[in-house]
Amino acid sequence: MRMRRVLGLALAAATLAGMSAVGAVSAGAASSPNISRDDCAAAGGQIVVRPYAGEACALPDGTTPAIT
Repeated sequence: MRMRRVLGLALAAATLAGMSAVGAVSAGAASSPNISRDDCAAAGGQIVVRPYAGEACALPDGTTPAIT
């Protein structure tokens, strides 16, 4: 009985840790902002066309937010 309880607690902890990691990745992906053409030019970026994904702004810091 005690072994079953320990295994259950270990499984619950692993599940919560996995959900936290997925939540952090999802939050990072969702926080990627879009940028307008004017803002891209003002930030020193260059507009690039991505096949099947539309236009993006290649900024000097290496990020490529989507153009809105």
